[in-house]
Amino acid sequence: MTSIITGDIINSKKSAPKQWLEGLKTVLNYFGSSPLIWEIYRGDSFQVEVKPKDALKASILIKAAIKQFEIIDVRLAIGIGDKTYQSEKITESNGSAFVNSGECFEALKKTTLAIKTPFKTFDKPINIMLELALLTMNNWTPTTAILVKTTLENPELNQMQLAKHFGKTQGNISQGLKRAGFDEISSLLEYYNTEIQKLCSHYS
Repeated sequence: MTSIITGDIINSKKSAPKQWLEGLKTVLNYFGSSPLIWEIYRGDSFQVEVKPKDALKASILIKAAIKQFEIIDVRLAIGIGDKTYQSEKITESNGSAFVNSGECFEALKKTTLAIKTPFKTFDKPINIMLELALLTMNNWTPTTAILVKTTLENPELNQMQLAKHFGKTQGNISQGLKRAGFDEISSLLEYYNTEIQKLCSHYS
């Protein structure tokens, strides 16, 4: 099983691509090289393949990377399933993971992050949780987004170390993470990881 994240930048025409493009590429490079593992196409759309257990964290990381910049945001659709055809380009590979990601992306209306898997009983509750999480994530300021991104990228750093990194007090960091809903997002990631690994291990 694999997972495919399909995304596009909201309000990309109102922002200089030079700004956010490098930020996006840096995050996508964590997961592998282009165009086998990720690809940016049509200027502001992209696709990336990650392990199912990493898909939600990867999506939140991409969201934080894009929210560093004013005006813009990102729509993300996670599809989980099989990969039955491997091309040299991710956008030309195929399988149910790609189909689920594409269908999920097409169905994104008012929400900006959703998931479609072979497990219907999992999809409904997790998508409700994502909508609730977005009430906070959609309102991240650039400063909050940078803090979330750095914390997700460096899970070994405690608040004192983060404070040192940002040249702020530990109180500032604590308040910033609270505003970001970081504890709740961490709980959501933990729940997602546990459930998706259970489901994938039973899937054949």
